[in-house]
Amino acid sequence: MIDVAIIDYQMSNLHSVQTACCIVGLSSIITSDCKQIMNAKSAILPGVGAFGEAMKKLQISKLDDCIASFIESGRPFVGICLGLQLLFESSEEFGDHKGLAIIKGTVKKLAYSKDGLLRYPVPHAGWNRIRRKNNWDKTLLRQNTPGDFMYFLHSYYVQPEDPKIVRATTVYGQKEYCSALQQNNIFAAQFHPEKSGQIGMRIYQTLKTNLAKSLFL
Repeated sequence: MIDVAIIDYQMSNLHSVQTACCIVGLSSIITSDCKQIMNAKSAILPGVGAFGEAMKKLQISKLDDCIASFIESGRPFVGICLGLQLLFESSEEFGDHKGLAIIKGTVKKLAYSKDGLLRYPVPHAGWNRIRRKNNWDKTLLRQNTPGDFMYFLHSYYVQPEDPKIVRATTVYGQKEYCSALQQNNIFAAQFHPEKSGQIGMRIYQTLKTNLAKSLFL
C-alpha cells in the first residue's frame, strides 16, 4: 500500500511535495484516480491558484466526493496552501465561491497594511514565523517549535468557525491569522512545508512516524 496519495487536480505544486515525501522515505503517487487515492495510507491535497477554478476542477473530476470519502475513512489527510482553503465552506476570492465544506468557516482576503516605514504587500510571499495555538502534541507540528520560520505564498487566509481547531497562527502586518489547523484526522497549513527547508521537513517526518506506528494525526 502506498504511503501517500498526492491529489492531482492540475493546480498543484505536485513534484515538490513528492520530493519531500521521497526525502523522508514516504512512498507516494501523484494521481487523480479515486481508487488509487482510497487505497493509500494517507492523502495530501496541495494547491496553488484561484479557489473558484480549483473547485471547478475538483467537481468535474469528482475528486470533491473522493476527498470527502477519504476523510470519512479516518486516515490522515493533509491540506497545503490552497489545499487548506478548499476544505472550508466558502471563499471571497474573485466573488463568492463554495468550497468542500468539510471545515466550518470562510476564506478571507489579506489586506495591504503598513507599520511606520514597513510595508506589508499582498500576496504575502516569503518566510514568517508560526505561533503555537492550542496543543501540538497530537499534530504534525509536534516535532516543530513555536517561532519556527515557514515559507508562505498567499493572498487569502482561512477563518475557522471553531477556534479550538487552530494550531498555529502567523502575524503579517496588522493581521494575525490561522496558519495551521487540526480537525480530527485533518491537518492543514497555509505555509508550504515542502519549501520550508529542514524545519518544514519535520512535518513530513512526523507523518511518516505516524503511518509507521498506525497513529492517527
